[in-house]
Amino acid sequence: MLNKEHVLIVDQKGLVQDIVPSTDAGDNIQTFTGLLSPGFINCHCHLELSHLKGLIAEKTGLMDFVFNVVTKRHFPEEAILAAIEAAETEMMTHGIVAVGDICNNTHTLAQKLKQRIHYHSFIELSGWLPTIAEERFEKSKEYYTRFLNHTSHQLHQSLAPHAPYSVSNELWDLMAPFFPHQTITIHNQETAFEDDLFMNGSGDFTKMYQMMQLDNSFFTPTGKSSLQSYLPKLKGAKQVLLVHNTFIKEADISAVNNSSKETGQAFFYCLCVRANQYIENALPPIPLLRQHNCNITIGTDSLASNWGLNILDELKTIKAHFTAIPTIELLQWATMNGAKALQLSEELGSFEKGKKPGVLLIEHLNQGEITALSTTKVIL
Repeated sequence: MLNKEHVLIVDQKGLVQDIVPSTDAGDNIQTFTGLLSPGFINCHCHLELSHLKGLIAEKTGLMDFVFNVVTKRHFPEEAILAAIEAAETEMMTHGIVAVGDICNNTHTLAQKLKQRIHYHSFIELSGWLPTIAEERFEKSKEYYTRFLNHTSHQLHQSLAPHAPYSVSNELWDLMAPFFPHQTITIHNQETAFEDDLFMNGSGDFTKMYQMMQLDNSFFTPTGKSSLQSYLPKLKGAKQVLLVHNTFIKEADISAVNNSSKETGQAFFYCLCVRANQYIENALPPIPLLRQHNCNITIGTDSLASNWGLNILDELKTIKAHFTAIPTIELLQWATMNGAKALQLSEELGSFEKGKKPGVLLIEHLNQGEITALSTTKVIL
């Protein structure tokens, strides 16, 4: 963090030219009251669900939320595309310059091709029944190919599993060859029932399978937590982005650390705290993650599970519940850590010569710390 004795020099397109002492900057220096920050990185979003804003009740728990998404997501394509464009505009207004976006179709592709924001599109695979693994894989691979055909410095993509409770071993095996060199993401321990399923085959997920008329008789519990059960399946990936982590335990973090030492993989823990409150009325164990020096990033989840797509609001929520976390650390989670997780740190995430990270002004601070009244303004 640099103080007011330094000057950030950028060109009209936002490319960082240099950072110099104010005594060397010359005349016509523009000054601001507040904190200058690189643009925010939203590491977890479901842009394709933007049309569901306000349609799913709060605090229903994950089971009912997932069921509602599955049954309510089908809208006229025109309405879906309009909501996607509006949601992207909202993110840009709040200073988001890059997004890790979950895709179960190609609805977001046309908007992404406008290249207003950097995107890493995670083409999501799900299918709990072994008998449908190949069908689901081929369908997602088709979407992946369509995204792949438009790769650019602002558009990247990879295949990714949805969640441990929705991916069969057979589907894991089909997607694993696509993991090398990629960042892979997965929804992790978003509810306590996830561990119940893998530990002993109990909990609300068994009820959800019944509600969705899925025959779960093939499944054998592992006797381990969900994270420790699927962790070995991720070994081919370069990086892993674990999302939510609302009910992660210390033993799980230790297992991740051991796996990282063995494989050389980098693991990132994405927090979507407002979505956790919206769905489960819970918060992840952030002090535990900090205690173990975990790489933390920030996401908004979707407008189906959040009141808005605003990274600053996520940081405010964390700060309100965990007041000891310094603002400078929160901003690192929302900028540099996110850029590293999405493999975008060569251009985004920090003010360094040759980068074009975006420039935000965070105003209405209290002794340098964000408050409930803090706001962001996009400078470049």
